[in-house]
Amino acid sequence: MYLKALVLYLLTWIAGAAYHPQSFINKLHPKSAAKSLGSSVIFPVSGNVYPKGYYHVSISIGEPPKPYFFDIDTGSDLTWLQCDAPCTKCTPAPHSLYKPKQNLITCQDPICASLHEPGNHDCRSPHDQCDYQVDYADNGSSLGVMVKDSFPLKFTNGTTVAPQLAFGCGYSQEVQDSTHLPYTDGVLGLGTGKSSILAQLRNKGLTRNVIGHCLSGQGGGFLFFGDDFLPDSGIVWKSISSQSKHYSLGPADLQFGGQATNIKGLPIVFDSGSTYTYFTSKAYNALVSLIKGDLNGKQLKEAVEDKSLPVCWKGAKPFKSIRDATTYFKPLALSFTNAKNVQFQMRPEYYLVVTGQGNVCLGILDGGDVGLENINVIGDISMQDKLVIYDNEKQQVGWAPANCNRLPNMDRDFGEDRCLPFAGNDGFLEGIFGAGSGFWRL
Repeated sequence: MYLKALVLYLLTWIAGAAYHPQSFINKLHPKSAAKSLGSSVIFPVSGNVYPKGYYHVSISIGEPPKPYFFDIDTGSDLTWLQCDAPCTKCTPAPHSLYKPKQNLITCQDPICASLHEPGNHDCRSPHDQCDYQVDYADNGSSLGVMVKDSFPLKFTNGTTVAPQLAFGCGYSQEVQDSTHLPYTDGVLGLGTGKSSILAQLRNKGLTRNVIGHCLSGQGGGFLFFGDDFLPDSGIVWKSISSQSKHYSLGPADLQFGGQATNIKGLPIVFDSGSTYTYFTSKAYNALVSLIKGDLNGKQLKEAVEDKSLPVCWKGAKPFKSIRDATTYFKPLALSFTNAKNVQFQMRPEYYLVVTGQGNVCLGILDGGDVGLENINVIGDISMQDKLVIYDNEKQQVGWAPANCNRLPNMDRDFGEDRCLPFAGNDGFLEGIFGAGSGFWRL
């Protein structure tokens, strides 16, 4: 399942009885809530682009808490978990199905209302339950009912809190491509909407609505909520388009090998729920032509027998790693046209994969094949080895090359003065961004 995100249609509602629990978090004193807004939560990340095709985190839910694996998705808002309600159509998962305990939310809940288009929220009775249906661009979907339960979280200020958060209890999942099915329990929606887990934590005064991830090209990495782990400088920032429901950064022109191309004005969206990067059909075909023309005369031949991805090449002998193949290819860059000197760099290892057959394949795909039309998606493959930050407080997305193999530690890397990120550490800043080489070393 190459493209797991970018929700194209959201949510329908049906009737039923519900119980609406109240979180003890809502009883926090406003001053204590405001004081805690500087705290963050960090999670280790597992997975890779190839061969798994996804990155996931483990989050515990319920009382007593039980762990579940969530696919990290900044392209959609709703978090959902496969659910025994009972389940009519569920996919294989690493943990037993979540069991709701009379913790449904009603259609009058603000979270429920935020999921529906204005004027189309059918809530006939204040006690009706809140049903949802979320459809993804790859034709996958989840159907279920909205519930609330406790999410025990350990914050960097030393506190452990278990807020009641709303999420989808999915009892029917549709999957178009079962051969690339993520082995997870559900999806962690980290989009810009009010129903996202981060927006809910922000509304409870627990953390700022800032998300960051660092996905290692070697597999693994980390994810964080809040702004404790933001460096003071070195991040390239781009504002989010105000008219978009996604992390849309506006138009960009493509550079090939440091030179301008005729591929211009590409609307760019950042989406960690997409394994690969997608260009519009016109841009994709133009890029493939550029790459093939540049490879003419080099010791690479098309590997049409390798069906791992649409376009693959083979060398004189099988490639053992992506590093062996990158010397044949040129770097790409997206230069944003409505901002000065803002570029997103893609070295060959961040748009190519080496398959199990030892061939090298293009990890930029045709968005027209999955119905993306005019949207260009920056997926996991191109965000590897970068610290990527989605700052919903300031409506901007930022990035910088990073070593994602080391999980930051507040006590070790930040010391007691947490207002000065990376100050007085033992090499975390150098470990992430490279010593003496600038932020664009990787």
